[in-house]
Amino acid sequence: MNRYEWITQAARLQNAEQPFALVTVLSAQAPTSGKAGDKAVVTPDGQFHGWIGGGCAQPAVIKTVRRALLDGQPRKIRIAPSDESAERELGDVLEFGMACHSGGTLELFIDPILPSATLTVVGDSPVARALVGLAPRVGLRVAVVAHGAQAEDFPDADTVLGSDEVSVVNAQLASTPFVVVATQGRRDLQGLKAALALQPQGLWFVASARKAGVLLESLVASGEDPAAVARIVAPAGVLMGAQTPEEIALSVLTSVVAARRGRDPQASSESRPAALAPIGRPVQASSCCGGAPKASALSEPSTLPTRTAEPLVEVAAVAASVKSSCCGG
Repeated sequence: MNRYEWITQAARLQNAEQPFALVTVLSAQAPTSGKAGDKAVVTPDGQFHGWIGGGCAQPAVIKTVRRALLDGQPRKIRIAPSDESAERELGDVLEFGMACHSGGTLELFIDPILPSATLTVVGDSPVARALVGLAPRVGLRVAVVAHGAQAEDFPDADTVLGSDEVSVVNAQLASTPFVVVATQGRRDLQGLKAALALQPQGLWFVASARKAGVLLESLVASGEDPAAVARIVAPAGVLMGAQTPEEIALSVLTSVVAARRGRDPQASSESRPAALAPIGRPVQASSCCGGAPKASALSEPSTLPTRTAEPLVEVAAVAASVKSSCCGG
């Protein structure tokens, strides 16, 4: 077997945007055929390209590689002779027992290499355009969905889809983990429906809390899955006093990065008190644009989503005279 096969395979998998782990032998105690510095590329289906030692170590390596590819976190493991195959944690090292007769001990570092995540931005508002320009700077691929959009309008995007019709979006876009709807008053419902059709892991809507409440109710009334609608995060972004489109985009992107790194996207935002406060009590509610909080009193029945997995329930509609927000609400 070619010990250096991992180099060409790593390049091939990266170019194909396929996940894999680079496994490196940190130390080896004889008798073992693996030597310190040996490397192998290991794919999720258990294929090895390169060399890290004999077959006795492979089950533990494959098991750990799959875990690392799920959460994106590197790991250090030790595979040592033992009558039991149980695993145990020893500080920052995960030790596996190996019952093979060959003996020997291996310490390995497993580094997951994941393809670039895709952020789909729905809309062509100033905030949407700022997001498209900023997201690649943090390692995200970008797809744009906007009615009438042209590729030349979004030079930083990998994909530009000029239609927000659900059937077109489903046919032309693969599944995407993160979606931000920043339509800001232009085809809001169409954009939200297109975003829901992608079934993303995280979905954010740039809008005021009141506007979001009205639109999310409309989605449920039109037949969208209430549980999926309830998981839409709105207002989007973290409370940081953002005012310009670029600042708002940064606020929203902060939440996306938190979700990408396995953090609760809700935990980074404290700008949701109005959704939980008793009706009629003055609350400090941030604007959808991340501006300074303003005191306000909610006197009408609440339509704000709680952002849990519980379905939205039908409640009274908000009066049509709600003041427009800076985000197009």
